[in-house]
Amino acid sequence: MDANIQFSRIFSDRDMVLATDLDGTFLGGSTQAREALYSWVEGNRDRIALVFVTGRDPGFIAELCADNAVPAPDFVIGDVGTTIARFEQGRLDPIAVLEAPIVRRWHGKPELVRTRLAGIRGLWLQPTSFRHRLSYQYDDRFDPASLHVLEGVDVDILISHGCFVDILPQGISKGPSLQSLIAYLKLPATRVLVAGDTMNDFSMFQTGLRGAVVGGAEPELLEATQHLPHAYRCRAAGAGGILEAIRAHALFPSIPEVHE
Repeated sequence: MDANIQFSRIFSDRDMVLATDLDGTFLGGSTQAREALYSWVEGNRDRIALVFVTGRDPGFIAELCADNAVPAPDFVIGDVGTTIARFEQGRLDPIAVLEAPIVRRWHGKPELVRTRLAGIRGLWLQPTSFRHRLSYQYDDRFDPASLHVLEGVDVDILISHGCFVDILPQGISKGPSLQSLIAYLKLPATRVLVAGDTMNDFSMFQTGLRGAVVGGAEPELLEATQHLPHAYRCRAAGAGGILEAIRAHALFPSIPEVHE
């Protein structure tokens, strides 16, 4: 059976899909809130599809889920949207048909980007080996205006967390990759909740899907999402914010209460 059809049959009838960032979101909040969210997910695995939408790389995600302390996702959109994969038996299995446009747009870009950004003050390449992106860190010596050297190169630049610069294939980010996965699996968009806390999550909220801007989010994300009607601003941080938003959007009939 075609994998697309097989996955669609498995997931298209789920009551909801939680598509969540990790750091500061699914992994954030109080211990009580995380325990409540994770238990709720595990107790409803036949009714909920879980998608990690993160800047983290495949190795980190496999290690995160290895001891079962965190619910394993059904799918992963990693590397800020440049990896799209099924998560199965502790490893990521990239979905080639969805990654093909990403691979094409990234072809020939890494060496050109590395060359042009070499020597920029206060900016250095992260040591992790990413698949279809380049990620840098910066300190207070860095001037964002120096990134003008990438003008004419067909890439997108994403600055987030006050210390990271991601160079991505043009038009590729968390939101578009999530939409591709939703369409591929024939998931019901009206039952999807996206959750995040920084500007590298902004493209998820731009999709128009129901959203959870969790408590403690970056001011830049709060400002960017303030006029988006489905981007619910949570009072609670991290996992607690996700539970709060599920309730606010009425996406699931029974949500655990967390009193902090």
